[in-house]
Amino acid sequence: MKTFVILPTYDEVRNLGPMVEQLLSLPIDDLNLLIIDDNSQDGTGKLADALRDQNPNRVWTMHRPGKMGLGTAYITGFRWAIEHGADSIIQMDADFSHSPAYLPQFISKMDKFDVVVGSRYVPGGKLDPRWSGWRYLLSKWANSIWVRLILGTQVRDATAGFKCWSRRALDRIALGSIRSNGYVFQVEMAYLCEKLGFSILEWPIYFEDRRIGKSKMTVPVKLEAAWRVFEIRLRYGGLKKISRVEYQREPA
Repeated sequence: MKTFVILPTYDEVRNLGPMVEQLLSLPIDDLNLLIIDDNSQDGTGKLADALRDQNPNRVWTMHRPGKMGLGTAYITGFRWAIEHGADSIIQMDADFSHSPAYLPQFISKMDKFDVVVGSRYVPGGKLDPRWSGWRYLLSKWANSIWVRLILGTQVRDATAGFKCWSRRALDRIALGSIRSNGYVFQVEMAYLCEKLGFSILEWPIYFEDRRIGKSKMTVPVKLEAAWRVFEIRLRYGGLKKISRVEYQREPA
């Protein structure tokens, strides 16, 4: 099974090297990385190219002229990975909020599920205790109340950015029709998974706050995403298919 990890980056020069090292050391056959850099100002793009040169045929890079958004980075990465023969595709952050250690578990479930979601809000999922009360309440409200109320979704972590996609799932999503680009991109993709009747596994993860650097997920960005959920509802209508959504109940 050929797996690609898609890593969008912007000013992650201190995280990227250790992240690539950990990913390449995982006991996963045919694991490959695509780093998509949006013209970072701290040298991340140059480091990405150096890592590519050190790991030929395992690490690839793509450079974009500026900050073009998380959603377009992932859509570009998904298409590229499919064109290069991927059987499964991982989307994750480069700042260690998403631990590479979960990937073997995710990939092991690809024969039974269309999508595996690294979930903070199923039994066994945990958040970094350094999160402020306000940040926790905003995230919990968005997932447990807001998105579920407006879109009718079942998945408990609709804003999760840590996922393992099967090729068959991405082949069924009209990637060219995805309009969301920022934080709400995750919500639109989660909604479409259920709209299309995908089988979904939410796997509990420990979500660590970024180790180095400043989070790009500001409160205004999250609030903007909240009202854009209405756009998703208007664009697609209500859910008509019921997905098979399961939770991994063993300790993560």
